[in-house]
Amino acid sequence: MTIQQLNYAIAISEAGSFNKASEILYVSQPSLTESMKELEKEIGITIFLRSGRGVTLTSEGAEFILYARQVINSYNELNEHYGNAKNIKKKFGVSTQHYSFAVKAFVELVKNYDVGEYEFAIREARTLDVIRDVATLRSEIGIIYLSEFNKTAINKLLRSSELEFHPIITCEAYVYLWSGHPLADNKVITFDQLKDYPCLMFEQGDQASFYYSEEILSTKEYSRIIKCNDRATMLNLMVGLNGYTLCSGIICEELNGAEHLAIPFDAEGDSEAGQMNIGYITRKNQVLSKIGSLYIDKVNEYLGI
Repeated sequence: MTIQQLNYAIAISEAGSFNKASEILYVSQPSLTESMKELEKEIGITIFLRSGRGVTLTSEGAEFILYARQVINSYNELNEHYGNAKNIKKKFGVSTQHYSFAVKAFVELVKNYDVGEYEFAIREARTLDVIRDVATLRSEIGIIYLSEFNKTAINKLLRSSELEFHPIITCEAYVYLWSGHPLADNKVITFDQLKDYPCLMFEQGDQASFYYSEEILSTKEYSRIIKCNDRATMLNLMVGLNGYTLCSGIICEELNGAEHLAIPFDAEGDSEAGQMNIGYITRKNQVLSKIGSLYIDKVNEYLGI
């Protein structure tokens, strides 16, 4: 088993096919296939299930890739401290629910580094994907929120994935809508006032659950719900359909534009139900890397903490 084979296996798992991985790695597909056959034969497990649509990891393969990432991370750290690491690109990734402040902090972080030396990645993803990315070391940090409603289920999932949650800030819920919305001049908005407008939610996939929703109060009886999978589409739906979403109220105008408003939401006496505890997740007992710590500093700086 070689470091090169581990890098190949990780690249294939991320690309989803041998063909795409060969293009990324600048390695011929036959050479890549032969290398993986030798690796699977040596370790005695099947890492990938091949099909006409690409490859998927077996359960043993998924566990192998987790350990492979740990080995590669440790190898790169050794090279950085004791070897010739000039040709090795350091990697740093963040996976996050759809928060513009998380993207803004990432932008400010990258400005401090030479992108020729680092391979940066930021992934706005579904809740389960954020958790999986951190669990498999695809990303060092994940940004999610907990609420009174979802915290038991999410914390159970985090524990089973050997992850831990680090709180950053607690926010009251806000109604996010465009400046031309009929309710845009309200100082406060109640749930009853929203009944005639579509609620916009981020799609969570086939395994969706109320507990994975990115929007607070996801169990309320909404008359109309429209789901989408990216922030740009959601902003367009706010304008085109007078839609709204319930969020933390932490909005980056530089990224989202100044045509949208965050108006306090009246939870009608249930203050805990309307609170979002935003934080970051890491592998259990993991010490953040220097760049990971700087990213959290940038998040705190943006949030005024």
